[in-house]
Amino acid sequence: MERVKEVVAQSPVVIFSKSGCCMSHTIMILIRGFGANPAVYELDRLPNGVEMEKALIGLGCNPSVPAVFVGRNFMGGSHEVMSLNIQGKLKPLLIKANAIWM
Repeated sequence: MERVKEVVAQSPVVIFSKSGCCMSHTIMILIRGFGANPAVYELDRLPNGVEMEKALIGLGCNPSVPAVFVGRNFMGGSHEVMSLNIQGKLKPLLIKANAIWM
């Protein structure tokens, strides 16, 4: 859990992914479409990926990827992030986290 917190603190937008996950790819494209440059961690390519995945599940992300953090806050997985976008709430969150500017 501590390693996840450390990683999340290093960037305004962090996405935990797996290299073959199409929903993770979709979320990355969505967030990059706003002009943000998320830090992406592909759990299946990290030496400590299994431990990080367990920590993400412990935070409530099920399935474990994608797991999206904006401004150090856990937003959820693809369903939650897509819902935020549809409601018009994702862009203001990215602005507030200084991931993008107006």
